Amino acid sequence: MIFRSLVAAVALSALASPALAADISGAGASFPFPIYAKWAAAYKGVGGVRLNYQSIGSGGGIAQIKAKTVTFGASDMPLKPADLNAAGLTQFPTVIGGVVPVVNAPGIRPGQLTLDGKTLADIYQGKLSRWDDPAIKALNPGVKLPSQTITVVHRSDGSGTSFIFTTYLSQISADWKSAVGAATSVDWPAGIGAKGNEGVAGNVAQTAGSIGYVEYAYAKQNHLSYVKMKNKAGQTVSPTVESFRAAAQNANWDDAAKQNFYVMLVDQPGAASWPITATTYIIMYKQPADAATSASALKFFKWAYEQGDQMALSLDYVPLPDNAVKAIEASWKQIQGSGM
Repeated sequence: MIFRSLVAAVALSALASPALAADISGAGASFPFPIYAKWAAAYKGVGGVRLNYQSIGSGGGIAQIKAKTVTFGASDMPLKPADLNAAGLTQFPTVIGGVVPVVNAPGIRPGQLTLDGKTLADIYQGKLSRWDDPAIKALNPGVKLPSQTITVVHRSDGSGTSFIFTTYLSQISADWKSAVGAATSVDWPAGIGAKGNEGVAGNVAQTAGSIGYVEYAYAKQNHLSYVKMKNKAGQTVSPTVESFRAAAQNANWDDAAKQNFYVMLVDQPGAASWPITATTYIIMYKQPADAATSASALKFFKWAYEQGDQMALSLDYVPLPDNAVKAIEASWKQIQGSGM
């Protein structure tokens, strides 16, 4: 079932009296939507709050928190410390996950196709237009590749997933970096656009010969054929909790706390590292207009850190290590009314 069916203004709710605690509203990244939905369902009755999260893309989440229309914004693109300070905001990560190329090519099973970063960049630039191109064949000896045109699917909205994906391509391909670059929205050289991880997953599922990129939970839940990748060490790796965790091992969370948790995990060293790994973020005001609602949101995330690890793992997200959680909760002291 495509995740799109979960998204239409979904209310992630704990059914309790609003008099007991302030309702929480959030909006932004589709990358973490599956785990936020699962956490919220398990949180029913805990704390007496209702949580409404709208999966509208990281760009929308940043815009809504800056407009003060939600309790928190969510983004896969971390904001730089100077930008946060200028707006009176703070950010913290919640989970680690992987962005995964997915394909709908006749005869290609999940994990059967291997790509490297340069080939992926060339496909997304329209330089490689057929599945049986010699460059793809060279990476896949013994795999019968269809003689079919490649249809590129990319995000049409402001997307943190796109930021992660294009940041990786920019690090791997100098041509991509100079011609396209890395951002939540870029001038895509080829392909068709779709809104959200849900939209990309849906388009790939429905379009023969297509390739897209989604957070791994969307690939797994929608039974899409994921692609293996050659990483920085030259090893072929599959998208798994272990390969996401291997990439995240290089993060220095104590140093990251000093930089408002600005962490990038793409193209990390290590034989087991998935090359397009990222963490996703919550963005909140240091001096919120509604301190009670802000405190309710922090209580929800504190519960998620304490009780939500197995739920995250069930969806192939990597929980944050204990030292990261400790640093994050210490950072909440700067949020007025947090009670931390």
